[in-house]
Amino acid sequence: MNPVDSLDRSRRLLAQLAPSFSSMDDSALAALLAPEAAPHDPAERWQDAIIESILPRGASVLDLGCGDGKLLARLIESKSVRGQGIELDADAVFACVARDVPALQSDLNAGLRGFADGGFDYVILEETLQTLARPVEVLHEMLRVGRRGIVSFPNFGHWRVRLDLALRGRMPITDRLPHRWHDTPNIHLFTLADFRHWADERNVRIVEGHVLGDAGVRPLADGDDLFAREVLVMVGGEDA
Repeated sequence: MNPVDSLDRSRRLLAQLAPSFSSMDDSALAALLAPEAAPHDPAERWQDAIIESILPRGASVLDLGCGDGKLLARLIESKSVRGQGIELDADAVFACVARDVPALQSDLNAGLRGFADGGFDYVILEETLQTLARPVEVLHEMLRVGRRGIVSFPNFGHWRVRLDLALRGRMPITDRLPHRWHDTPNIHLFTLADFRHWADERNVRIVEGHVLGDAGVRPLADGDDLFAREVLVMVGGEDA
């Protein structure tokens, strides 16, 4: 397929997703569809600054899948939070200890039975939900243990993901989703719309939301199932 035909086909497919794509001139559309830059470094998490701004000083925080403890260490220093991490990887737990971050080695898929109802003000699950064997059970446990949950995840409904599947018929690889189908840690792929549907079914309220879009970080808006690359939401029960 020559470049002109490919551009026209992309325009037709994108226009079915959002009418705004049909009004873009060829040069703007070609720039938007150009291969993305170097793969995203997963250590560079835009969510950390949002979480830091959300949390009140002195809150109690449970960080699920806390990794090497960088976020908790940051929150302990800047917000004086009372933090606790849970992490499966032993080397990451040792890294937490080296940072003076309290951390337990445990598998989130086994639940949070050792934690009391309402034991924390906030429970964080950052870029981990899609890697879990039982994600919905972990979400329920988050809201049992914490007054509010803060969840971030990649949005597999983003327009570039949809276009790659439609045009190439292969699992997309982008700067935010750099893994191939056979080496990805993401085992439960879902979209922002899927998450909202779960929240509605369970009477879980989305208290606050932010997204990483094509132009940067901004508040969650209608239509972001198509335009958000990654999502961060604060959730709580009906009384949140």
